[in-house]
Amino acid sequence: MNYHFDSSANAAELHTDCVVVGVYKNAKLSAAATQIDTASQGAILAHLDFGDFTGEKGRTSLLYKLPGVTAKRVLLVGMGEKDKLTQETLITLTQAAVNALKTSKASNAVSFLTDETASEFITAAVRQSVIAVADALYTFDIHKSKKDETPRPALESWTIAHTIAGEFSTALAQGNAIAEGIRVSRDLANSPGNVCTPTYLADVAQELANSSNKVDINVLEEADMEALGMGSFLSVSKGSAEDGKMIILQYHGGTAGEAPFVLVGKGITFDTGGISLKPGNAMDEMKYDMCGAASVMGTLTACVAMQLPMNVIGVIAAAENMPSSNASKPGDIVTTMSGKTIEILNTDAEGRLVLCDALTYVERFNPVAVVDIATLTGACITALGHHICGLLSNNDALADEVLTAGKQATDEAWRLPMGEKYHDQLKSNFADMANIGGPPGGTITAACFLSRFTESYPWAHLDIAGTAWKSGAAKGATGRPVPLLCQILMNRAGV
Repeated sequence: MNYHFDSSANAAELHTDCVVVGVYKNAKLSAAATQIDTASQGAILAHLDFGDFTGEKGRTSLLYKLPGVTAKRVLLVGMGEKDKLTQETLITLTQAAVNALKTSKASNAVSFLTDETASEFITAAVRQSVIAVADALYTFDIHKSKKDETPRPALESWTIAHTIAGEFSTALAQGNAIAEGIRVSRDLANSPGNVCTPTYLADVAQELANSSNKVDINVLEEADMEALGMGSFLSVSKGSAEDGKMIILQYHGGTAGEAPFVLVGKGITFDTGGISLKPGNAMDEMKYDMCGAASVMGTLTACVAMQLPMNVIGVIAAAENMPSSNASKPGDIVTTMSGKTIEILNTDAEGRLVLCDALTYVERFNPVAVVDIATLTGACITALGHHICGLLSNNDALADEVLTAGKQATDEAWRLPMGEKYHDQLKSNFADMANIGGPPGGTITAACFLSRFTESYPWAHLDIAGTAWKSGAAKGATGRPVPLLCQILMNRAGV
């Protein structure tokens, strides 16, 4: 898909397959819709008089060859109530427009939806429009012997039009880079567990490193981790025939010696629960337990594409959690790389067991900050549903930074508390700590557990269990929180 920006266009005079304009509720026309209505001597208002299309948010209506209008098609998109228009709404409307054109023969389109954006938000709106278009066009049918019967959309070019003059090529490029990162993340997460193994993740990471002279890779094998004393990580991977991997990608976009920003992703490529076996219902979705790792890979991909001027390290803790004669048992005690001991009360709380060793390992990089990303707890879904990521942190400034970036990227997080009262739930009679704290505050106690391995640097934890994928008819990975992570890094880099 090719993306463009046009600030001089009159909607009625464009030579394009389709012009996309907005109509608010109660037949209130946007500026671009007014241009077309005037040129066509009231054709849009006449169409609205039938009452079939009322401007309801997300509804569309496609018109053909309007008199006085150069474009072959005019797509009306309902924008709802004008005073309730937000950046998130504009993303939804852009996706609705793309979905409406998927079955048409239009190969290029000019969208005026962002023309309704306030000037201070136009850069973000341009970037997010690109991401929205790519999201709507995403498919994953690589494993189907017969590809989807629906023909591929003819759309090849999408132009974002606005009355504000300006140079937005950087915003377009950033949007394209983030969209590519999201695609990489979704492809990895949607891949089945018999394809996307820890070794497969390492191979994909190697391809990324090969694509750029700014990326170095190091893969720790189980023998390396054993030598480092990563008994917690190995307590998870030892139950599987698939060897665990710790994958370290170093992106050198900043100056030599500049402290890196570190991302750590949970990469459980399939989670049966281990000996604490999960229920069979929807267990296939446990291939998504590596969405944290996928988001790290996607974000590093975007960093390379944007040539982001800072140093970023991505660490992926990749393993399978399987039941076998070698698997950990409830009651087992393991020693972490930090020397702290853990009593494993539930083998299905394995994500924190691989992450804690990864969080200790990254101390060697003297990071400016560390953010870990994990599909860690079902309790987070109970607390926040499927709309917002859970955020916990040992540093108020870093937490505020994440929250701000989430609003900017429309990929929001919500901060939950941590405190000594929650830490008390992790007490063990036989080890330094237990790996679970019981049902109450499960998301919080999981973060409290991780915080014990992050005392030497600013750290934030993103629990993405509710946002990383969708179930049901729309089953599939979302690519979140790649937009949030990219926004954090872009803000840090000042771009």
